[in-house]
Amino acid sequence: MTSRYPIPAPDWHRTEEILKKSRFIATVAHAPTTEEARAFIESVRAEFPDATHNCWAFQAGPPGSTARVGMSDDGEPHGTAGRPMLNVLLHAPVGEVACVVTRYFGGIKLGTGGLVRAYAGMVKAALEILPLRERIVPVMLEVVLDYNAITLFKRMLPDFEAVVTEEEFGADARFVLRLPQERVSPLCAALEEMTGGAVLAEVRNMDSDG
Repeated sequence: MTSRYPIPAPDWHRTEEILKKSRFIATVAHAPTTEEARAFIESVRAEFPDATHNCWAFQAGPPGSTARVGMSDDGEPHGTAGRPMLNVLLHAPVGEVACVVTRYFGGIKLGTGGLVRAYAGMVKAALEILPLRERIVPVMLEVVLDYNAITLFKRMLPDFEAVVTEEEFGADARFVLRLPQERVSPLCAALEEMTGGAVLAEVRNMDSDG
């Protein structure tokens, strides 16, 4: 799994459109887990309890992943809402995303093809204006080295997006760094080269920014 990819920015984001007198409202949110996706869906359903349909789809993982997905036509003809919505999410470059498309029927039937285009189109429209941020899996790396290497060590940290979170000076200099997961191996290789192998580097623990 890639350790960094675009995800929705915090808070909900919404767009709406009138298609053949039916009002469509697309609401999108960050969904890092199946539970959070379903909680978001229920919140939108509660906001629009009088809607004709609240169709939804979510993809709670990296872009394109089908490990944690869900969808619902919510009363629309089978395959005309949830599936088209999910297909758009799975082909988008954004991960951990859920979308509810609310419909207030306007009296004119769209037909099967029209419904597919409408629901897929609403998700696409919402994603086009969706503010994004980057999801990064950070790692805590403990580094122990000689005092004479400290200056060069600190100078190289920005190149690896590494930040010092702890430092301790005893017989040797000890640092705890926070950096993106994919930067660990290159940094360790650079440290080995810089110190001639006189360095200890060990991943202490791993966390996610959610």
